[in-house]
Amino acid sequence: MKRLWLVCCITLLGFVLPMLPVALPAAAFSPMPDSPSLSRPTLQMGPVRAPELEGGMAWFNVPGPLSLAQLRGKVVLLDFWTYCCINCLHVIPDLKALEAKYPNELVVIGVHSGKFKTEKETNSIQQAVVRYDIRHPVVNDANFAIWNAYAVRAWPTLVLISPDGYVASRYAGEGHREELDRDIAALIAEARKKGTLKLDPVEITPRPFQETDSPLRFPGKVYADAASQRLFIADTNHHRIVVAGFDGKVLDTIGSGAPGTRNGPYNFAEFQYPQGMALDGDFLYVADTGNHLLRRVNLKTRMVETVAGTGKNERSRQTGPGTSVGLSSPWDLAIHQRTLFIAMAGAHQIWQYNLDTGVVGPYAGTGAEGRQDGTLETAVFAQPSGLSTDGKRLYVADSEISAVRAIDLATGQVTTLAGGDLFDFGDTNGKGENARFQHPLGVAAAERKLYVADTYNHKLRTIDLRTRFVSNLIGSGMPGLQNDLPALFHEPGGLSYAAGKLFVADTNNHVIRLVEFEPTRVSTFAIDKLTAPTPIKLKDDALPNEEQIGVPTQRLTPGAGEIVVDIQLPPGFKYAPTAEQRYFVSIEAGTEGLTIPAKAMAVTSSKLRFPVSIPYTVTANGMGAFDVVVSVTFCKEGNEGFCSVATYRFHVPFIGRPKGSTKRPVLLKSIPPPTP
Repeated sequence: MKRLWLVCCITLLGFVLPMLPVALPAAAFSPMPDSPSLSRPTLQMGPVRAPELEGGMAWFNVPGPLSLAQLRGKVVLLDFWTYCCINCLHVIPDLKALEAKYPNELVVIGVHSGKFKTEKETNSIQQAVVRYDIRHPVVNDANFAIWNAYAVRAWPTLVLISPDGYVASRYAGEGHREELDRDIAALIAEARKKGTLKLDPVEITPRPFQETDSPLRFPGKVYADAASQRLFIADTNHHRIVVAGFDGKVLDTIGSGAPGTRNGPYNFAEFQYPQGMALDGDFLYVADTGNHLLRRVNLKTRMVETVAGTGKNERSRQTGPGTSVGLSSPWDLAIHQRTLFIAMAGAHQIWQYNLDTGVVGPYAGTGAEGRQDGTLETAVFAQPSGLSTDGKRLYVADSEISAVRAIDLATGQVTTLAGGDLFDFGDTNGKGENARFQHPLGVAAAERKLYVADTYNHKLRTIDLRTRFVSNLIGSGMPGLQNDLPALFHEPGGLSYAAGKLFVADTNNHVIRLVEFEPTRVSTFAIDKLTAPTPIKLKDDALPNEEQIGVPTQRLTPGAGEIVVDIQLPPGFKYAPTAEQRYFVSIEAGTEGLTIPAKAMAVTSSKLRFPVSIPYTVTANGMGAFDVVVSVTFCKEGNEGFCSVATYRFHVPFIGRPKGSTKRPVLLKSIPPPTP
């Protein structure tokens, strides 16, 4: 505990020390652990000239190195990050939003100051830049030259530089989008007033994903079910789940391939960077990491639904009904009896979801980041990213401390099986705490052994559960794709053991590997006729001022029914008496069992008034989706020259439900549009 206390104190000291205009010696301060969102005022700096961006080993997404001198006239935002850090990954969506809002005024530069040895390698950073779809310039600050020049003390840290080259402010931790937006806008306004703002574009040349036609893209996790001989693959960067037989035959794909949160049939539903999975009968649970959601797939009805999370990254500590509680980057899942355990990487905790009641909440860990054994209430984890259970203990790949932890399911005691601490990592065999890993992401318990995906060492390791002795299983420690022993992996992220075989999500090789024993041999798992998805995108034929409205999956009673569309006008407004009001219905490709009369598919009339009823018939096995697009023109009462147009697109996924249930209309209702 003394060491953890010191780390936290030094980290906080880094938040308040004034910016130094010269580089500090590397030995003066060590990099500190990544920091959660902090509620504090923006740290305003004095008139300090921003140090130049010198000492980087390589640049990405630009033709050559950038300098602040050549960026004079632009607002520059430096993002100090390392790709293992979950809090750093949470900042990426904020950066993308700011870049989209200020495309000509703002230049974001990622300063990658790697924590782990593997993270200092240029090729590893390039893989991460592609994996997380980072389009702005990134520099490999492997030797912490830029980090020290800016006196950074924690991942992530953001430094805002004014168009005239001075440090304007800096922010530690995640969750500062609103502050950044406010401060960037102020700097732009000031520079525009001075006449010093430059709007000429900076040449960006992001490297395309080379394996464009790869059937899998950065698969993160894999789940093998021996009983059904099925393999479930988190095809993470294709935003879908692939289901294959142990013979390699594709049985299904779940998800359209487009990132998003839509529920509904397989070909319509969306995920965003899904990771771990767990099977409960006919239900497959998915850690929808990028959406901060827990999803449930009904393998019989072929439907996807959300059962926990709000869709926002929230470090909640409450327990409650699933969709009322915020989650933070759920990364892996494991089931014991009627409890689904969740490796909540973003909260540095283990959570639990009751499969019968749907209640979700924390199970183990204080929420602080570090290593501390003890009770469920006092234990401390660091970005747990892999789970497995043998029915007696829950095993945790605790990635940021490069350790493997165990939770006794009877007593609730948390212990460290093997590995180090926040800055104790490496590649060493041995017993318990004498062994060293490098950012392990996956574990699989089987036959008194625990298999470990030692991710940044590009290896598979084993822990003898009786002696706690760690041994090498497969891998030379070098990245690559080779089946001949010693086999080569490239950042393997997920493991699953079934039918005497070990299935491996070999993430950066974009494949699944198969390990068989007696004798040990490695092969690349061949998936027959699997292709990269062609995502179904949200409608790109949007009308002016169109608002797209998602509708929960509708369960329609077979037979005749009606769709009721009700458009609410603002108080004091009426439909324009001579303008044409209109709606049209389009049925999505692949939809089955739904019929709408041709004369009801599209109506345009100056006499059309809402609500309107649209008839349909549906079969018992019908499923798919349809859109209803409505456009209305309305005017202020007493002033028909003061008019506006509002357009709504309702997207409605549906499935047929059994006969005998109460038949209800499908109600599509808008809120009043803004007053013109």
